[in-house]
Amino acid sequence: MRIYLLPISTRRTLLYCQKIDAPASQKQTWGDWVQSKAARTWADWEKKEKGWQKKVVNYGNYAFRRIPYEEWGLKSVPPLSQRRKEVELNGSEKVEVVYPKSLLAMDKIPKILHTLATEREALHRKRLMLCFVGMPLTIPVGILPVIPNLPFFYLCYRAWSHYRALAGGKHIQFLLQKNLLTLTPSPIVDAVYANQKQPLASTPQLTTTTKAGPDSEDFKIFDPSNTEVPNPDGETMLLSQANGIKMTQALDLPQLEVELERAIWQVETAVKKSNEEASGDNPSQDMPKPDEAKSQEDKKSQ
Repeated sequence: MRIYLLPISTRRTLLYCQKIDAPASQKQTWGDWVQSKAARTWADWEKKEKGWQKKVVNYGNYAFRRIPYEEWGLKSVPPLSQRRKEVELNGSEKVEVVYPKSLLAMDKIPKILHTLATEREALHRKRLMLCFVGMPLTIPVGILPVIPNLPFFYLCYRAWSHYRALAGGKHIQFLLQKNLLTLTPSPIVDAVYANQKQPLASTPQLTTTTKAGPDSEDFKIFDPSNTEVPNPDGETMLLSQANGIKMTQALDLPQLEVELERAIWQVETAVKKSNEEASGDNPSQDMPKPDEAKSQEDKKSQ
């Protein structure tokens, strides 16, 4: 597998794991089969023009976009099975960490990975337990004959999501403890950042509050060759949506596009909200709800 560290702002970095194609002889796990089945079902529902399936997809996509990009990133890391552990310890599978050397110093990479793997661990455990507690409470909804028990399935999904994030974090911690990572600076990634047009959104103050997270010294991202660090006390965006697309094209990773789009949107929203609060303005609505978005599209078409 291959891990990418892509700075979104001067204080936040997206972690994404690319799964290298497995041998044809390797059997598909039960978890992979369930995930593939759910993805196919969701894709079929997205093709519906109307009906409750289409509404579920609209609200589902709206909710998915608000799941923190850090959680999505850890979920992209496969759980550490016994077979995978043996393969990685034997050195028969190389685990690369691809990063831009113009923004991230090599000696900081292990600390950044450790922080990303552990900073939300307690949160995921707590919410995993809350999902398990809430599941039995949704059983009465299943009595309704019209639609399936959506609250129950949502809690199941969130429980699985938190479990996978925890498992992904544990896998990264294992790789760090056993020194199994190969750090690989990428000229391709550096070139995309170098071609990013300025200025990008920024804030004069911090927009994150987790003490062990991106506000720590290890997460302050800057160009080592540039003595003039832009906005050192606040947070500055490093990627726009347009350059996020260029990044996926340059790396030939189309599956990365939705991850980058979500992460950039979330960080941009946080920066915008911080600026509005600092200026005393009322926070603007960051994204219309599904029904509101549809009504806006209808008005434009009229």
